[in-house]
Amino acid sequence: MRRATLILSAAALAALSACSTPTVNGSPTPTSSGPNPGTSNPTSLPPGVPRVEHPIDVTRFKQSPCTALTKTQVEELLGPGAEAKPRDESAGPACAWTVASFTPRVSVIFGSGPDGGTASVYAAKGNAYKLVEPLEPLDGYPVTAYGVIDRRAEGACSVSLGISDTQTIGIALTQSQANVGKKDPCDAAREGAVRVLATIRGGN
Repeated sequence: MRRATLILSAAALAALSACSTPTVNGSPTPTSSGPNPGTSNPTSLPPGVPRVEHPIDVTRFKQSPCTALTKTQVEELLGPGAEAKPRDESAGPACAWTVASFTPRVSVIFGSGPDGGTASVYAAKGNAYKLVEPLEPLDGYPVTAYGVIDRRAEGACSVSLGISDTQTIGIALTQSQANVGKKDPCDAAREGAVRVLATIRGGN
């Protein structure tokens, strides 16, 4: 069951990268207002989708995805003894940190290119994703819990961190059996996003 959870998390991350521009009845969803001329990331967004005013360039992290989290940050999330392994996901470059086989675990995946941003995550609700739930943003960067299916009861959750209006980073976290049911895994995954954001902002 735990391995299945991880496979589904990877599938959710791949689906996130594959999402297209939101549509309604086959037509692009209009925005209530035009691009904001004061933003450094001018794009049209559907109503209700949070804008990212200060996009982050993650080119260097795509080249070395395991630098997205420091050793200290990984220990804060998983405890000591985690091993980092770069992965080649279909969605893009990724890294997984694992303690004691497959649990607990945290993965970070960078899309190969623009993935439609948070707008695509919202648009996938009820279609590609059963779970789409906005979480508290991080200093202006939107965080959204999402999943092909809802695995929170099993201690697994993926969140997207919007780093521009057209690009996200996926963070998937699987809790240890001892922590399942004691803390919302989406809150734990958001804590992973907190640390990823701190790292990538420090690297720009």
